[in-house]
Amino acid sequence: LPAGLSQWFPSLEVLDVSGTGLAELGAELLALPRLQTLLAKNNRLGGPGSLPKGLGQAPLGRSLRVLNLSGNHFAEVPPALLELRGLQSLSLGGNRLHGIPPDIQELRSLEFLYLGGNFITSVPPELANLPSLSYLVLCDNKIQSIPPQLAQLHSLRSLSLHNNLLTYLPREILNLVHLEELSLRGNPLVVRFVRDLTYNPPSLQELAGRTVKTRNVPYTPSDLPENLVRYLSLATNCPNPKCRGVYFDSCVRQIKFVDFCGKYRIPLMHYLCSPECSSPCSSASQSSTSQSDSDSEDEASVAARRMQKVLLG
Repeated sequence: LPAGLSQWFPSLEVLDVSGTGLAELGAELLALPRLQTLLAKNNRLGGPGSLPKGLGQAPLGRSLRVLNLSGNHFAEVPPALLELRGLQSLSLGGNRLHGIPPDIQELRSLEFLYLGGNFITSVPPELANLPSLSYLVLCDNKIQSIPPQLAQLHSLRSLSLHNNLLTYLPREILNLVHLEELSLRGNPLVVRFVRDLTYNPPSLQELAGRTVKTRNVPYTPSDLPENLVRYLSLATNCPNPKCRGVYFDSCVRQIKFVDFCGKYRIPLMHYLCSPECSSPCSSASQSSTSQSDSDSEDEASVAARRMQKVLLG
């Protein structure tokens, strides 16, 4: 970047240096106190020294709202970007990212996050700690599963997951009641689904905890050690409406077909308290279920219809 940039344009709010072959952004940026939008896509950024030191502490770190670094050579999200606490839009698509740092949760003002076209294999649950996130683009990566914590993104309107390696979605995704767009095309889950009935027998602690919860054994916090009281508070009700059981750590992981908008049936991860709650007549090639499973699925289908648009084709 040219020297004296801040002196020439002290009131600069938008700077576009895309497609200029830049390998680094100079320290002149740091003195632009009003810069809100920085577009530097399709360059050669990504090596050591690509970003100026002290980015988060400079006036730019407080003023910047939109940053587009797509089409560069970043192999990881630069730690300096995580100091831009006022950032509302961050684009790092078409780079060489292999992961998303858990510290992404520090960007509390983020509303738009574009990470498509990378080599990302997993999504950290910390991503769910972005209270204002409305648009999340993770398409064209190598993601195999989505953490159920993403259901905490109550502001999410659009979730792009197409062209990944997803075989199922967590059942909790149905809690995204404000979601308007869900893009899933190009994932294995669109054409097939898997079933995992691995079940580890409950521990003695879990068996005791289940008995306390299902039989409503009375107790007060003073009756038990603090860790046991905390453990009992973690009980999860079995979603099978015919079963009143609970589970803590040991449960049956099962894939269930759920009807989306009356047109598409996609597999969601389903948790039951024991193998007895899974339907003996369902199979990996059939969608038939027992009456108890059907009731549970109908409940999930009603919740799923809250999503107004599903982009699968």
